[in-house]
Amino acid sequence: MKNKDKWLPSKFVYRMGKLRAARNLAEVGGGSRLVTDIVASFYETYLPQYARGKLIDLGCGKVPLFEAYKNYVTDNICVDWKNTRHPNEYLDYECDLDKPLPFKDGEFDTTILSDVLEHLAQPENLWREMARILAPNGKIILNTPFYYCLHETPHDYFRYTEYALKHFAKQAGLRIVVMKPLGGTPEILADILAKNLLYLPVIGKSLGTAIQALTLAFIKTAWGRKVSEKTSALFPLGYFLIAEKCKI
Repeated sequence: MKNKDKWLPSKFVYRMGKLRAARNLAEVGGGSRLVTDIVASFYETYLPQYARGKLIDLGCGKVPLFEAYKNYVTDNICVDWKNTRHPNEYLDYECDLDKPLPFKDGEFDTTILSDVLEHLAQPENLWREMARILAPNGKIILNTPFYYCLHETPHDYFRYTEYALKHFAKQAGLRIVVMKPLGGTPEILADILAKNLLYLPVIGKSLGTAIQALTLAFIKTAWGRKVSEKTSALFPLGYFLIAEKCKI
């Protein structure tokens, strides 16, 4: 990563020892705190277990997960495309992720693809390329939304079921290690309501923030967790996935 010494937290920050969404509205919109907090919790849980060696961060933006994975890898290569809305000084390569990547076979031990897959017009190409540049036993760690608003338009193309994700992984010769929904109905309702409340003058922002905070507290209770898990099979907010390249 270029200018590593100048890196600053953006979308994700550590507060009280936990990875969570930044409260800076320039980095995370007021209606997106809940979903970003949920995504952060998954990366905090799984990066220590699976990130290792040489890592490539595809669609890296401002490299928001750097602080979360830096202690588990030997190097990180940052890649994004020229149309990114998150220009930064950390970029190593400017690439169109719909096209072949300029890296050697088996070059990387870990691939990060966070909130990127839905923005690719030809996702099959990237799955093949990720598998090609991944070393045997290497891991792809990604998240992608499902019940979620359009964002970064016009480059917002798809929403994927768990079956589509499993299909892509299998076609690329990868084995699913972890497949988790990122919440269920409570999280979806809170996310939709919070985002729409922002349109209300004066009180909208405060109401949206409160609803997200209450929902986060609710899903941490035994009953709330049960409701979230029960509904996530049919109504997933998104997915978190880890896939492995098996030894030949």
